[in-house]
Amino acid sequence: MKAVVFNGNKEPSFSELPEQQPKKGEVKVRLKAAGLNRRDLFVLKDSLNEQKQFILGSDGAGIVESIGDSVSAVHLQDEVIINPSLYWDKIEVVPELPQILGSPTDGTFAETVIVPQENVYLKPSFLSWEEAGVLSLSALTAYRALFTKGQLQPKQHLLIPGIGSGVATYALKFAKAIGATVTVTSRNEQKLQKAKEIGADYLLNTNEDWQRVFQYRKADLILDSIGSATFPKYFEVLKPNGTIVNFGQSSGSEVELSLKEFFYSQFNLLGTSMGSKEEFDQMIQLVTDYKIKPIIDRTYQLSEYKLALKRMAAGLQFGNIAFTVN
Repeated sequence: MKAVVFNGNKEPSFSELPEQQPKKGEVKVRLKAAGLNRRDLFVLKDSLNEQKQFILGSDGAGIVESIGDSVSAVHLQDEVIINPSLYWDKIEVVPELPQILGSPTDGTFAETVIVPQENVYLKPSFLSWEEAGVLSLSALTAYRALFTKGQLQPKQHLLIPGIGSGVATYALKFAKAIGATVTVTSRNEQKLQKAKEIGADYLLNTNEDWQRVFQYRKADLILDSIGSATFPKYFEVLKPNGTIVNFGQSSGSEVELSLKEFFYSQFNLLGTSMGSKEEFDQMIQLVTDYKIKPIIDRTYQLSEYKLALKRMAAGLQFGNIAFTVN
């Protein structure tokens, strides 16, 4: 089979690999589409992966081609999507280090992938292959950040700095689905206008005075994946007892905060990463109930992975980048 393979500190290659067969409790899926995530860029730069070889990719959707022994909930020819969060069942039992498909386990940038049977779900019928192929990782991350950690409620005010990523666009759609008010920021006016088209209530250029938007109503919840560049502004626009949920560090991991301001205003600062099987179930239910579709930025053939990685690295995308596979 053809696959995008990372081999130590070398550049990924589009290579021919032998087909594998599922073992007990496993399912083999012939992929129709896969999704690129910023995590794939991080994996390439992670020094822990310098001596490893694996297939990139966490998101994917396709058709069940074969099943191993003791598989009962999945059937041949089922159209499925893949939950890339491995071996994390319960919300409250957080693993020391979340295990995610695509490093070190072989991932979805391939013609086929083998996963545990509990990690495949029937594809919602209203989603195209490309939409289903980009759903899982970003949507699960957004769901846990918003609802498990952030406890977002209808009519609350959510701030999403740096709109444009897959997680951010899902968060915007999820928040609007339940009736929250959403403010988004970006340095890119085109991204701001696209966010308005999919429901954002207030638009803010990152370089503007944030008080323009927040002088009358501060944020209940801030969903942060940027880190250093914007973090110093958050305490100015967060209401007392408000919450910051962080799931990334695209501009840097080192931040400074005033402990006096932190405890005096009784802010909450929480971290999150990926999500559990329980949350994946809940996310799929929300997506199905509200017929929420991903925003597809661009679709590439899997062999065009270098172009996709370049676009992601430059931060040009709005929504998810998809690959067609078979």
